[in-house]
Amino acid sequence: MKQAVLHLPYEAGPQRMALGLTAIPEAAWLERDVKTQPQIAERIRLLAERRADVLADTPGAEAACAELRAMLAAHLGIALKDPTEHPLAEICGWAAEDFCLIRPSPEGPLLIAAILCFPSRWRLSEKIGRPLMAIHKPVPTYAETLGRPVDRFMGALKPGRLAVRYNWSVHEDPTLFQPTGHGRGDFDPSITPENAGEALWLRVERQTFRLLPESGVVVFGIRTHVTPLAEVVAVPGEAARLAAAVRGVPVELERYKSLMPFRAALLGYLDRRTMEMVDARNHGRGDADGEVMGSPGQS
Repeated sequence: MKQAVLHLPYEAGPQRMALGLTAIPEAAWLERDVKTQPQIAERIRLLAERRADVLADTPGAEAACAELRAMLAAHLGIALKDPTEHPLAEICGWAAEDFCLIRPSPEGPLLIAAILCFPSRWRLSEKIGRPLMAIHKPVPTYAETLGRPVDRFMGALKPGRLAVRYNWSVHEDPTLFQPTGHGRGDFDPSITPENAGEALWLRVERQTFRLLPESGVVVFGIRTHVTPLAEVVAVPGEAARLAAAVRGVPVELERYKSLMPFRAALLGYLDRRTMEMVDARNHGRGDADGEVMGSPGQS
């Protein structure tokens, strides 16, 4: 099994909401890595203990749910084990991805069913059966910037065409199942520039889109990656790049993403790590220069 990919989708500078879609081949629909099985185990536990929180559907969604199960079974080479079980419950243990089913309607694309074990601060019970525009109403500027492009994209997606995009944030909790937590503005004194590397995590969603050809329903897949901040900044240049991205988050999104409680500590940590890496590079260059300058006098 391959090592987990470290997705770093943020960009330095002012952050703006954009679809940022990229076409991918069928083989890249799902991610399989060393974290897949532990995440599947957690999904199975959540389904058993909190089924009403992680699985929901609406009347008429049965055919689309069954079609997704058949598509996944074919993709993974899996035989159906329990045809009497809800299709979304059965696929819960097949992949680390969550799946939301979205159907076109006069009101806009509707969320008609989902197996959602790893929500990033939203409750499935509050969103099921609603149009995407209403679902994303709490997201600052979504209606003005992304609402119509997303609706158009959903309506234009063709069978066999897959696309991917990424969403990122920084969390103070690595828990995968996080149905609450948006909009925090209180200061958190427990997180400091000294401990932010261990106290904070980069949370990235790899979001995929494909069409179920028989039902005409869009499958929105979400693979969640949670990485300690210290591991992120160990990659050369990432401390400075992430700091520039955080500074570029608009104020209204800072509150929505709940960055405000630890923003100062996060930036203090990232700036310190940036300077440490610069100093290390300069020190290494100085040593090398000293060796070169001293070499003519060596016997």
